[in-house]
Amino acid sequence: MSAEPSIIFSDPNERQGSFLRRTFVLGGLTTLGGLALTGRLAQLQVFQAQEYATLASNNQFNFRLVPPPRGRILDRHGVVIAGNRPSFRVLVVRDETKDLDQTLDLLGRLLPDTLERRRSIIRDVNAAPRFSPVPVKSDLTWEEFARVNLYANELPGVMADMNEARFYPFGGSFAHVIGYVAKPNDRDIKAIEERGEDVPQILYNPGFRIGRQGVEKAFDSDLRGEAGGNRVEVDARGRVVAEDIGGSRPAIPGKDVVLTLDADVQNRALEVFGDESGACVVMDIRNGDILCMVSAPSFDANLFVGGVPSKVYRALSDYERKPLLDKTLNGVFHPGSTFKMTTALAILDAGVDPTERVVCTGGYRYGSRVFRCWEHGGHGAQDMHNAIKNSCDVYFYHMANRAGVDRIQETAKKIGFMQTFDIGVGNQKPGSVPSRAWKAHYNRNNPNPESRVWFPGETLSVAIGQGDVNVTALQLAVMTSRIANAQKAVVPRLIKSVGGVERPSGAAVADLPFPREHLEIVRQGMIAVANDRSGTAYRQSQLGLGDIQMAGKTGTAQVSSYDRRKSRKSDVWALKDHNLFVAFAPIDAPRYAVAVIVEHGGKGGATAGAPRAREVMRTTLLKDPEMLARIQRPLPPEALAPEAPEGVEAGAAPEDPVAATAVPAPEPAAAAPAPAGPQPYLQAPPQ
Repeated sequence: MSAEPSIIFSDPNERQGSFLRRTFVLGGLTTLGGLALTGRLAQLQVFQAQEYATLASNNQFNFRLVPPPRGRILDRHGVVIAGNRPSFRVLVVRDETKDLDQTLDLLGRLLPDTLERRRSIIRDVNAAPRFSPVPVKSDLTWEEFARVNLYANELPGVMADMNEARFYPFGGSFAHVIGYVAKPNDRDIKAIEERGEDVPQILYNPGFRIGRQGVEKAFDSDLRGEAGGNRVEVDARGRVVAEDIGGSRPAIPGKDVVLTLDADVQNRALEVFGDESGACVVMDIRNGDILCMVSAPSFDANLFVGGVPSKVYRALSDYERKPLLDKTLNGVFHPGSTFKMTTALAILDAGVDPTERVVCTGGYRYGSRVFRCWEHGGHGAQDMHNAIKNSCDVYFYHMANRAGVDRIQETAKKIGFMQTFDIGVGNQKPGSVPSRAWKAHYNRNNPNPESRVWFPGETLSVAIGQGDVNVTALQLAVMTSRIANAQKAVVPRLIKSVGGVERPSGAAVADLPFPREHLEIVRQGMIAVANDRSGTAYRQSQLGLGDIQMAGKTGTAQVSSYDRRKSRKSDVWALKDHNLFVAFAPIDAPRYAVAVIVEHGGKGGATAGAPRAREVMRTTLLKDPEMLARIQRPLPPEALAPEAPEGVEAGAAPEDPVAATAVPAPEPAAAAPAPAGPQPYLQAPPQ
């Protein structure tokens, strides 16, 4: 019988030991994992609990910026000329719409005019941050607002609310000086980045507006204020479900800017221009305050707040009378005979005796040319006083080179030309008054050396405000103010205060660098222009305000060189002369100065500019309590103004230029060669 097979273990505990080792390893790893997990939980729940609680809260709540109310712009008496008003609007939130195109189609049935701007609306919606409402239309009527709310359930992502919109209550009266507001664009963002500054997040808000042009642009940072914000609770998709009132922050309104302008004077100035084109500036000669700064024709700045339609903007920009151009600061014109006061001061500075007489026979021969006076028959013997009163061109032709073009330019700078002024707004042109150095620099790239040489014959045109003399309406007002003040070189001031902080007065300046007696000679000439029966603007300068009288000076600026085929009396607007008038009043105690430019206004200097300046001056004086009290005093019989003479109005334009050889004129004091290079006008404009 065979033996049974058997298994013999050398170590009965070997299997049991192997099991225990594996159990120990796995248990150790489990324990380490548990300890690590416990430690991490402790770190998250104990040591970093506050940090992650904050992050979780931020995921639950969003802080949405709210544009602040823009600061107001007021006139000197506190009248609001740029403010804010309630406005109904409709908005679209892209992320809450099922189909943006379908939503805009439905909205277009309720608000048909949104269809015309569909492309720009889609562009704005796509550029906006997620869940940010984008204005589709502002200034809804009550009917439109009710209609949108009635169909709100059928328009997911569309809402209607009320906000504040910029408003200009006087429409176009202040459009150029105030400017307007508009949405920030890519150029604005890029300009900030190029300056190395951080772009404020509020600029990305679809409802935010920044200043464009004028005071709105120059003081944009003061007018903006500080943005507030609403802390809202959102769901996982970012939709607003509630507002955290305690976490919201109110917006801080912008600062108020007070101007020196007077709303009544400003409105009257634009009114008297009617359909004409030009500019008007009124200054207080005592402190430089600008009471009026009007450019005509104007435009309604309210059109630009919500975005002006392209066809409207194109119509404004293409119109030949340029309503978008600020003609008070950025438009330059030949001053014509209004420049003769500057020339007179230069002549006096050269030592010329103001009583010296020049015989005007209607023309002045210089070399082979005859420069015509506006009065064909001549003025006869003229001293400086009568030459200013009668605006005699021949007198100034004859005396021009006694002063010289360099002295005339130097005098022009001292009286207010060839410069811009720190009035708070830019976009000013300095204009030009030529000199020998000016011409050499201006023609520095011309290969012809004669083009850089100044010829004495060119000085004749400069003396009467033609040729290369170009000025702005503001500069003419400054010149008139300094002559009327006769002591201080007053500078204009437009900004009265910002945020309640007063700006410096324009009277805190140096004295004028002219002898008082020289200024008095010029002033007396201006007084005669408006108050002597034979003055060029007598009938147009009578204020009819008691014993208050106005002094002035007419001017007509030729805009092109005429020949017999182009009459200066053409009905074509662009061929007519510019018409100018400057004045101050009262003559016995000067207080206000006015400068009026009527672009292509007509023939004589008194026909368009003077009547408008008179009406603006009347309004200015009537707004002054002291002047009003003086006007209301009984007028003594001896102070009554004489009746205006009958007959042809002084300063009428000559019909056509006359050949130089046909008009006899006195020879210049010293023989001179015929002028070369750029030739001055043969025909002097009427005054």
